[in-house]
Amino acid sequence: MATVSVAKPRTSVRVGVQKFGTFLSGMIMPNIGAFIAWGIITALFIPAGFLPNADLAKLVAPMITYLLPLLIGYTGGRAVHGIRGGVVGAVATMGVIVGTDIPMFIGAMIMGPLTAWIMKKLDKVWEGRVKPGFEMLIDNFSAGIVGAALAIFGMLVIGPVVKAFSDGASAVVEFLVHNGLLPLTSIFIEPAKVLFLNNAVNHGILTPLGTEQALQNGKSILFLLEANPGPGVGVLLAYMVFGKGLARASAPGAALIQFVGGIHEIYFPYILMKPILILATIAGGMTGIFTLVVTGAGLRSPAAPGSIIAVFAATAKDSYVGVGLSVLLAATVSFLIASVILRTSKTTDVDALGQATSKMEELKGKKSSVSSSLLGAGGGTAVLTRPIQNIVFACDAGMGSSAMGASVLRNKIKAAGFPDVKVTNSAIANLSDTYDVVVTHQDLTERARPVTASAVHVSVDNFMNSPRYEEIVELVKSSNAEPGAEGTTAAAEPAAGAQAAQPATAQATVVGGKDVLLPESVILEGSATDRDSAIDEAGKLLLDCGSVDMGYIHAMHEREESVSTYMGSFLAIPHGTNAAKNHILHSGVSIVRYPEGIDWGGKQVKFVVGVAGINNEHLHILSSIAKIFTDKAQVAQLEQATSVDEVLDLFGKVNA
Repeated sequence: MATVSVAKPRTSVRVGVQKFGTFLSGMIMPNIGAFIAWGIITALFIPAGFLPNADLAKLVAPMITYLLPLLIGYTGGRAVHGIRGGVVGAVATMGVIVGTDIPMFIGAMIMGPLTAWIMKKLDKVWEGRVKPGFEMLIDNFSAGIVGAALAIFGMLVIGPVVKAFSDGASAVVEFLVHNGLLPLTSIFIEPAKVLFLNNAVNHGILTPLGTEQALQNGKSILFLLEANPGPGVGVLLAYMVFGKGLARASAPGAALIQFVGGIHEIYFPYILMKPILILATIAGGMTGIFTLVVTGAGLRSPAAPGSIIAVFAATAKDSYVGVGLSVLLAATVSFLIASVILRTSKTTDVDALGQATSKMEELKGKKSSVSSSLLGAGGGTAVLTRPIQNIVFACDAGMGSSAMGASVLRNKIKAAGFPDVKVTNSAIANLSDTYDVVVTHQDLTERARPVTASAVHVSVDNFMNSPRYEEIVELVKSSNAEPGAEGTTAAAEPAAGAQAAQPATAQATVVGGKDVLLPESVILEGSATDRDSAIDEAGKLLLDCGSVDMGYIHAMHEREESVSTYMGSFLAIPHGTNAAKNHILHSGVSIVRYPEGIDWGGKQVKFVVGVAGINNEHLHILSSIAKIFTDKAQVAQLEQATSVDEVLDLFGKVNA
């Protein structure tokens, strides 16, 4: 149970700053590849580059002036209001680009989210009030009007303000450099890293300013103020030599991950075990920055993650020696000071690293899969430091296969005696790093992993009867030792944007909403002979009942090409992509039976269920389908049914 303390207001401020920093980072980090591409082209083809080429160098200015800000504006807008927010955010960003003569990264980080937020609020105003057939007209023109208005506002108002701020910030940086004061920034940067407050500084100010400097000078020192891996690896090396117990044993692996992998947070628990060690990283950071100032070294583009490989890949042509010395001397100074502290301090408790990791997770506001792995005993499964409370199934659209899988696993977990463990479903685009376990189709796991890094990830190839479900149940049992314990009943609320697949209890039968599953949307003898024609047949039933327009059927094929909707047990549930939800007019489900079976990407399918859902209205049907298709006897009943009424009656009995 949470307790109230006098420190709570300060914690709230810290968490707020962390969230703000994470949001800023979320606009920059997905586009680091584009920054690197610009850095490579700049390093190679400008007059002072490795391979000077006047024609290819023409790419440099348009990329930094237009491409990078537009990507940032789009990414920020999309984070607020999906693709629609991304589009209007990019349009508005064009205003601040045209209104100034500097790379408008900060302007993009303002205009993208702001415009998307305005669009989101306006969409809520007329949600459900637009007459059928006019949705696309209203959506397109409202987006155009908002985008145009905010582009003008950005050009006339935001652009000049950001330009003035950038000029002022650049003047401050120049003052610090010329007066030898830049190393003092480590006094703030190094503690901020351990407290997870660095993103607001690094990605909100240093990266935009550093990019402007790199455009003018071909490199910038600012890119390495926070990303230098030297201070952290110095502390870990000291633990390798003078540490005790688990801390010493785990330090070599942590050093490799931090220095080569670039995941700096893995050394934070070692600092939190002995907070005085922050002096070592501060001194190391100051040494690294001082070395950069003296040698005039810098990077062409951001180094993210802060790996030594990424650092040298982004190093300017004339800066390899300076950057190398910066990392080496920072690590050396940090190592020496940390060694003295460890040798003269009391012996570290055996479980201190575990306690420090938990403290770090508390500071961060979420679990850390990287740091928690320090405590693992060589196993391949992530170590959970708290009960499992929230499991999510994620698929592309969040309304078909994920809903089915969630229903199956939810029943298994309830049967195991854990009714308070939340099992929900979501589109991958709506995931956030708030879940304990994330289940995805094996072809989607790598898309889900970056945004849910602290969760245990389970990949399946069969949503209906995957053997991995039993592993998840066992994981719940081991993590939630006592089914009735307080830790398991205080289940976390589903993450914002996740579409919870809760079992329906309000409907007596599946056909309770006649507009969701109509008798005429059930066919016992399908005419299709292959997968694509079966999708067309199921989609046409949805079209005929007015659930979708033709664009949704096209999206069903697009979804199938991306990831198969085969579920196992002779069942496939084709549905559209997440981006195609604007083609759904109202929720609908169609069922087509193929007694002889058809080939579905190498699997035999006898039942095709077409799905189009709004506001989870279709989920009680999918829940019933999941129950039926995990029961061989009921599947046999479906195969033997001679009328549509028998099919609908079977769903009704299961859902009753």
